[in-house]
Amino acid sequence: MASTLENEAHSPKNIFILSGQSNMAGRGGVDKHKHWDGVVPNECSPDASRIFRLSADLHWEGAREPLHHDIDAKKTCGVGPVMSFANAIKDRVEAIGLVPCAVGGTAIKEWAQGEHLYENMVKRARVAMHHGGEIKALLWYQGESDTLSQHCAETYKANMEKLIHNVRADLHLPALPIIQVAIASGDEKYIEKIREAQKGIDLPNVVCVGAMGLQLKEDNLHLTTEAQVKLGQMLADAYLTHFAPQPPSVASS
Repeated sequence: MASTLENEAHSPKNIFILSGQSNMAGRGGVDKHKHWDGVVPNECSPDASRIFRLSADLHWEGAREPLHHDIDAKKTCGVGPVMSFANAIKDRVEAIGLVPCAVGGTAIKEWAQGEHLYENMVKRARVAMHHGGEIKALLWYQGESDTLSQHCAETYKANMEKLIHNVRADLHLPALPIIQVAIASGDEKYIEKIREAQKGIDLPNVVCVGAMGLQLKEDNLHLTTEAQVKLGQMLADAYLTHFAPQPPSVASS
């Protein structure tokens, strides 16, 4: 914990939890041979003075692509949506702390309370808050794995609502904002059922951003680098519209 304590003075105050599966972890620029091309668009550039990430060993460091390299460590990670998101909000939100938690190929049942993925997410979120940071939102992009069976599709909405209730309770944040992405890919048989479930969640402080129509890679599953940049900007728009404090000039007008 030495490094964490050393970084206490630099701990970011505005925390965002990043969870879900591969499209949140980022596969932009990763080819069919599992090699990342290393191309980082300007919109995803690091900003060492304002955008930080919580590493796998719970230390704050400058955030850069690929954000999930040590979290979704069994896969090759590339560009995801969140550096674009962070750069798009940084002029309104000071000292941003990103907490990567997404793991490719995971179904909603693997994010249930008591399961490793869920408990690790909660643990990392608590560490992020340890030096006075405040969690501003949970960004969630998952569901492709649940398009594989009728049972998973039919139970998705209830499972997602349960996850939201549980994480809010466990973090003692009953109004925690949730910005979820309605999936753009998966098994065609049940993709619309999952999307309907995602868009149908009617809980306070839960908004949905649709990824359908964004460009997919040749695998027809993962978003391209350009699509990830666009999605990050869409997530930023959702956050700034629904949850961010209004700038003084707007608030006073």
